[in-house]
Amino acid sequence: MAQSDADFLPRTYRVRHTTRYTYDEDVVGCYERGFLSLRPTPTQTLRAIEVTVSPEPDVNAAHWDFFGNESFYVEVRTPHTTFEATMDAEVAVDWAPVDVAALDRLTVAESVAAIRAEDVDPVLETAYRLPSALVELGPRVAEFADTILAPERALGEALTDLYRTIYRDFAYRKGATSVRTTLPEILDLRAGVCQDFAHLAIGALRSVGLPARYVSGYIETAPPPGKAKLAGSDATHAWVSVRVPGGGWVDLDPTNDHFADSRYIVTAWGRDFRDVSPLKGVIFTEAKHSTLDVAVDVTRLEAPTRDA
Repeated sequence: MAQSDADFLPRTYRVRHTTRYTYDEDVVGCYERGFLSLRPTPTQTLRAIEVTVSPEPDVNAAHWDFFGNESFYVEVRTPHTTFEATMDAEVAVDWAPVDVAALDRLTVAESVAAIRAEDVDPVLETAYRLPSALVELGPRVAEFADTILAPERALGEALTDLYRTIYRDFAYRKGATSVRTTLPEILDLRAGVCQDFAHLAIGALRSVGLPARYVSGYIETAPPPGKAKLAGSDATHAWVSVRVPGGGWVDLDPTNDHFADSRYIVTAWGRDFRDVSPLKGVIFTEAKHSTLDVAVDVTRLEAPTRDA
């Protein structure tokens, strides 16, 4: 996906995300947890949001998790064959371009040392530096990282090379991997989807000592030339955020070969996908078959303008 200066202009979106499970027998108990909202961040402001669940939940609660995400818990004890959760939100988005030249003032090794010397939450910082369930830091990942994030390389140059290398050398291929695919398997397959590429980039960054987190959200897409955009045709997306000296974070997208811009909308972030799964839980049913349908629409509400 190409990137231009216009992609960094502020804009407002309506985001609608519906998840629907259908079963061939009654579900008599449903206990779900997920991230059904958008996260307030320095790059986005939530203007309005409505979250609806059907059937009407017996328990509907929310709390902020360890990473600062709003986590929803839903309990449905009414027998049902269809469960549906919908998030409908309006959000203002404004990302600034990454100052690569400023990042290049320090090398990768100097950046790691500078970050460790800063006064930050040591527990949270360590969570983003250590291995996690889906991001192992074995010799294969370290070998991959060493070819890109060498200690003597300028930081901005190395981060740019990281997303470009994954974009160039790994094919986007749906169905090639699953949520259980390991990083060594991705390195062997040389294929995957955004979740896999984000995990690989996170593994490389953590291997050299840079704290990195998995970001879940959405991205504005455009239909092929001459084609109308179909309702529900957008999808969730995943990318990477890496800590840099000075307390800031830089978001990069190896799936699309660039840093994040004002087309990116954040839902939640954590150590890897397991921390921010959109919806997961337990059901009690005699059903033998079920279907899952997901419809996502990311619609721009106004033309980008710095004066908006």
